[in-house]
Amino acid sequence: MEIKEILTLLENWDETHVLTKEEALAILELPEEAEETLIAAAGKLRTKYKGKKVSVQLLTNVRSGNCSQNCAYCAQSCESHAAIEKYRRVSDEKLYGDNDLVDDKHLARHCIGLSGIRFTDAEIEDLACRIRKMKKNGTQICCSIGFLTEKQALMLKEAGLNRINHNLNSSRSFYPNICTTHTYDQRIENIRMLRRVGFEMCCGGIIGMGESHGDVVDMLMDIREIRPESVPINFLLPIEGTRLADRDISGLTPQYCMKVLCLARLMVPQSDIRCAAGREVYFKGIEPTLFRVVDSIFASGYLTAGGQGIDDTMKMIADAGYCGEIESTDEEE
Repeated sequence: MEIKEILTLLENWDETHVLTKEEALAILELPEEAEETLIAAAGKLRTKYKGKKVSVQLLTNVRSGNCSQNCAYCAQSCESHAAIEKYRRVSDEKLYGDNDLVDDKHLARHCIGLSGIRFTDAEIEDLACRIRKMKKNGTQICCSIGFLTEKQALMLKEAGLNRINHNLNSSRSFYPNICTTHTYDQRIENIRMLRRVGFEMCCGGIIGMGESHGDVVDMLMDIREIRPESVPINFLLPIEGTRLADRDISGLTPQYCMKVLCLARLMVPQSDIRCAAGREVYFKGIEPTLFRVVDSIFASGYLTAGGQGIDDTMKMIADAGYCGEIESTDEEE
């Protein structure tokens, strides 16, 4: 498509318009001088649905390492040689301490992640018990977990969990390049089951693994069909010991990363658009621009990678002219 056509589309953005693959590709390939027009279009949607709020979330690794899956990007993969701490069950002191921190700092949500793909009913019941205890504080919780049976999903729902993260990570066609121990369609089926049970969904992907622009668009088009409440976009942080340790990330310029986030906002405007892993690297120093489009971030790290501390994160948000969203009790959501 001609650049002029895309700029006209953005300048006169109609929210009822469903972006085609050709149009979405053209957005990712816009020249730098068109960046402000794109950000302005996405920013209007961000302001319309999210105002000036930024949802800050804390992530706790509840089960680390020893995963049977061979995801190329992941330090917890069975093929990874990354030097990470491994454990099957994080201590109560750490889990409940982090949960108290979410409430004490008035953060939006406590995200908990468990490595692995399948779990026994006993393991899920143990997790459900821990969720019940955390929910006594009214904390909003999102759980990142593998493939659940419908019975297990209902166990967690009964415990008070209302949101589950299950990322697509990339496109259907590119997926075999990053994982061969399960399929993209298995992920889609798991998401459909979780929706049927009644969970809110957190569903996003990872940018910079060697995928094409077309793969990014295909992934976002599938996410648009899912209509998740939250869309975390991660930008690859190559981890020593993983298959993608030497991945060339020179293409992950702030300009390209911003185009991906803008495209996500245009395609799922009412969802939380989260700049997740890579924020502190690819957007350092340009947070005011970032927050024109995204309304959700993590503080204090990403499972096996470090991140900006909570107090520094909240100051950075305030300095950019935004406010941290407080939704850590059911009454306030």
